[in-house]
Amino acid sequence: MAAALAGANMIYGLGMLELGMTMDLGLLVADNEFVKMIRRMLDGVPVNDETLAVDIIREVGIGGEFVTHQHTFDYFKSNQSGSPLIDRNTRGVWQDEGGKNMHSRCNEYAKEILETHQPEPLPEGTAQALREIVAEAEKEFA
Repeated sequence: MAAALAGANMIYGLGMLELGMTMDLGLLVADNEFVKMIRRMLDGVPVNDETLAVDIIREVGIGGEFVTHQHTFDYFKSNQSGSPLIDRNTRGVWQDEGGKNMHSRCNEYAKEILETHQPEPLPEGTAQALREIVAEAEKEFA
């Protein structure tokens, strides 16, 4: 978060252990979730009459409750960081559901990605352009 707040546009080391000598796909998945949260924080919180619910505050009035209001329902999920890989249940519920730790969940998700992900094909001509760049670099550095 500190690097992102300082303006860095690249964070190095996702998924790395042992000074980068080891790569852990489960840790890479976990780090990706943390980066999503950081990026969400960098987006900031929109502050305007609609997001502040100025009209709703007037409507509900002093001493009223907002939890069951449609406006609350419409906005609360978009303003929370959530990840299916982070279990926010109580310890008892977590144990009743198998007690799987985050690293195990992330490893399973990494395996699922490897087994099911279908990348989009490169745009026409991209592969050839990359080959030309590599060939040029090989001439220059060979």
